[in-house]
Amino acid sequence: MRVEQLYTGCLAEAAYYIESNGEAAIVDPLRETEPYMALLKESGAKLKYIFETHFHADFVSGHLDLARKTGATIVYGPNANAGFDFHEAKDGEEFKIGDVTIVVLHTPGHTMESSTYLLRDEKGKDTAIFTGDTLFLGDVGRPDLAIKQGEITKEDLAGMLYDSLRNKIMPLDDDLIVYPGHGAGSACGKNLSEETVDTLGNQKKTNYALNPNMTKEEFIKEVTAGLMPPPKYFPKNAMLNKTGYTSIDDIHKKGLTAMDLDKFQAAMQLEDVILLDTRTKAGFKEGHIPGFVFIGLDGSFAPWAGALFPDLHKPVLFVADEGTEWDVVTRLARVGFDNIIGYLDGGFRTWKEAGKEMDTLESITPEEFAARYEAGEVKDILDVRKPTEYLAQHIVGAESYPLDFIWENLDKLDKSKKYYVHCASGYRSIIASSIMKAHGYQAIVDMAEGWKGILEKVTDKVPVTEYACPTTISPKELEELVASVS
Repeated sequence: MRVEQLYTGCLAEAAYYIESNGEAAIVDPLRETEPYMALLKESGAKLKYIFETHFHADFVSGHLDLARKTGATIVYGPNANAGFDFHEAKDGEEFKIGDVTIVVLHTPGHTMESSTYLLRDEKGKDTAIFTGDTLFLGDVGRPDLAIKQGEITKEDLAGMLYDSLRNKIMPLDDDLIVYPGHGAGSACGKNLSEETVDTLGNQKKTNYALNPNMTKEEFIKEVTAGLMPPPKYFPKNAMLNKTGYTSIDDIHKKGLTAMDLDKFQAAMQLEDVILLDTRTKAGFKEGHIPGFVFIGLDGSFAPWAGALFPDLHKPVLFVADEGTEWDVVTRLARVGFDNIIGYLDGGFRTWKEAGKEMDTLESITPEEFAARYEAGEVKDILDVRKPTEYLAQHIVGAESYPLDFIWENLDKLDKSKKYYVHCASGYRSIIASSIMKAHGYQAIVDMAEGWKGILEKVTDKVPVTEYACPTTISPKELEELVASVS
């Protein structure tokens, strides 16, 4: 028996490859099929099943393309209702893969169809569980993504999740390996661990959600408190996974269109076109095409693209470092961008060598910021971290201006002011600065190294609030802060 975790850091997502005696199964595949087809080719195994733990909201799964290419059967748990051929499993149903067995455990709560897959080895011993978004390491899946007005609430789903954990997961043996669907950085939970594999016994000891003394009422209150609004692309990804989508092969063919300068400039004039600069932070700051929004490949590229541009049907035009174009298209497709129309051949170098208009972004070190702060030059500071980060600790006088809600708050800024923008480490601040500059706010200064640089280098010169552990923030405080910025 072979079990392999395929972890994708950009989405903090884990897919799984299971193989036994010439047959294989894949759990929660990403949209691109190449990694899975390569594993199958390498081993000579036949893909028999594609198990989906639920209708994913944070990425588009590869189930349809994989099924088309291999003939494998797509399996969802009870209550699934999809617009394509699949097998709706019953609770407790068993599936053979070579000499091992997968048992379906229906575990509703994150969504109604959410299911956990229990792996039994060749001797019939329970070995591992693939929990999807039912159970993470250190947390559980959020219960507010599948609510239906007038039908079901997040409290209803949280109650179901409580029952699922206690009736289906906690009775299992402590030595079981837990393979979750996500790790730290995913928006599908609140406080996920950096680790991606653990034993169920250790989770019973350390995961608050598996505390045997917690009442259902306490559990519901805990898992529903302090939830940030989900990214706006989530419902659209869930619908694509449920109803079907364009083959990623077609998206690659269209999106990997290299345009010369004239065609690229013409495409820039299309109505509602999304203009993305996907290069490094340093490259963007040194020079970029005016009006382009920076979302660099070296960070959480796909989630931020989906969060900031939730209309997935709009055409996408991009600039990339040469050799990264395939990666750009693939990662955009993972979150549902199916209308990528091409990129500038030769990248920003082509634009620059042609003598076209360029823009830059002023960026300063923590030390330079401190010097300006002490000299009284700094008047307006925008903290673009999440509200919970801001509440924990921030620069005295800084305004909470989360990147998550920048479109709703863009018109609240004053074009006559000079804004100093920072995040935690310098990625989100450049995204925010690029959006502001693209909309006419030119007096922008990026604080390189972000909050981390402030804390490590200049707290003796720049006053910050006393540290408050985020866990001490009351739900009411968080709700009020989120409401104030959204």
